[in-house]
Amino acid sequence: MPLNGVNFHSHDFTKIPARQVYPWLVAAIVPRPIAFVSTVDENGVTNLAPFSFFNGVSSNPPCLVFSVARKPDGKKKDTLLNIEKTGEFVVNSSQESIADQVNDASENYPYGVSEFEKIGLTPRVSEWVRPPGVLESSIRMECRLEKWVEIGDGSAGSSTLVIGRVLGIHVADNILLNGEIDYSLLKPVARLGGKKWLRGGEVFSLDRP
Repeated sequence: MPLNGVNFHSHDFTKIPARQVYPWLVAAIVPRPIAFVSTVDENGVTNLAPFSFFNGVSSNPPCLVFSVARKPDGKKKDTLLNIEKTGEFVVNSSQESIADQVNDASENYPYGVSEFEKIGLTPRVSEWVRPPGVLESSIRMECRLEKWVEIGDGSAGSSTLVIGRVLGIHVADNILLNGEIDYSLLKPVARLGGKKWLRGGEVFSLDRP
């Protein structure tokens, strides 16, 4: 029966395949910030990949979280393999100036191939962890693995929730205004459903009650 004159199209996630669940989740949970995560393997080879299941967790201790889904064959992605080996990673800001490269980094390159080289971004030596950050990103958060949580049975659609303690942050001076991040200068991008992204938009303020 319509609610307030509006009909709803409903899907029972307990009765449809996971491949049909995913498109609805990413289309409904919007906008999603993009964690542009850089890691290294045990030999120092860099890796770079975007993850849009990403958010902050706490400020004391300062922690963030992002989710690394399994590959279609159930294997772990390179980012997760590297974090398991080193326990460190950097979350770089995804912004309009490098949106194409953020998207290109989602290509499924073989393990041991550096996305920095493939997509043309510059590694920036980190201060507190081994993996480099992305020089072209205006914000870099250097993180140490706090813990991870396995979600699902390891098949396609399952994921590992990676919780990282933020050891420190780097913010470019050219996106600061009166000591605060100016979003019109940062120009962050976010993911929507399907192939759609979000950029720009009006910034407005509301006082909390």
